[in-house]
Amino acid sequence: MRVPTRRKTRSVKIGKLSIGGGAPVLVQSMTCTKTSDVSATLLQIDELEKAGCEIIRVAVPDKSALDALPAIKASCPMPLVADIHFNLSFALGAIEAGCDKIRINPGNLGGLDNFKKVLSKAAEKGCAIRIGVNSGSVEKALLEKYGGPTTEAMVQSALQYLEVCNDEKFDQIVISIKASSTLEAVEANRRFSELSDFPLHLGITEAGTPGYGALKSAVGIGSLLLDGIGDTIRVSLTGNPVNEIPVAYDILKASGVRIVTPEVVSCPTCGRLQYGMEDVAKEIEKRLASVRKPLRVAVMGCLVNGPGEAREADIALAGGKGEAVLYKKGVEIGKIKETEMVDAVVKAAMEW
Repeated sequence: MRVPTRRKTRSVKIGKLSIGGGAPVLVQSMTCTKTSDVSATLLQIDELEKAGCEIIRVAVPDKSALDALPAIKASCPMPLVADIHFNLSFALGAIEAGCDKIRINPGNLGGLDNFKKVLSKAAEKGCAIRIGVNSGSVEKALLEKYGGPTTEAMVQSALQYLEVCNDEKFDQIVISIKASSTLEAVEANRRFSELSDFPLHLGITEAGTPGYGALKSAVGIGSLLLDGIGDTIRVSLTGNPVNEIPVAYDILKASGVRIVTPEVVSCPTCGRLQYGMEDVAKEIEKRLASVRKPLRVAVMGCLVNGPGEAREADIALAGGKGEAVLYKKGVEIGKIKETEMVDAVVKAAMEW
């Protein structure tokens, strides 16, 4: 199976993990609890970790949230990112609290001097920084120059801040350039990747509710991943953030960039079908949902395309009349009755 050639980026340390530099594309999310409620926030972090989240961000909108960070950091099982807007003291305080990364938009910190103070404190404490640029936060001068929050305006905004980081000799930077317009987000990240080798965090901001938001994210994030662009991703869905994680991994899987769970492929069915393939495929997918193995499993309806697909899959069924031929790594194992198909495939997957 061919996979995209990834864009080479520099490496940024965040806790015990690395972003960029050839490291796996990591899955990130953000809590929706009140950060000041430490127990509720840690409970949601635990739920997110169990779902597969690898980096977690918490909002720091007030002093009570800032004061909660040390306790959250002490029990957080993954790198902790503090989301900061407008308040310099909160940014500095989050770094002092031991956060592994802070997310800021330098344009709303009150000027470049304040931005430089954050860079200095981050360098002192070994904290990474994500510089976030989105269509709603482009500087006035750039808006006037480019006639609005265009793709080029967002890219130039990010590059200007990177120049400041370079002057201050700080390079533990991740960039995110987001827009609610899928096309603008894709174009901006493609353009930035041509001009800089800093790691990119991908996402479509305000993507929407779980149904359409997942599709919109898949189109935008998936397009960039297929280009080899992206070092971390977040699928921004309205509601419980736990719902974001399986979508993120499915996008990584579908793009071939990172496969950590079985990929079940199945044909759309047609008049040649002679067994209950739809139910079999759904049950196999359900039974393999918690398996952490990068397997390709094919469930095919007939012997027209089945054998060909079986040669490309790790485990495959090529259907017949009330039965199917079971393949492992392209080798025919034998015929399986319809009632035994699910168990046979799951058993083969667990033995892999």
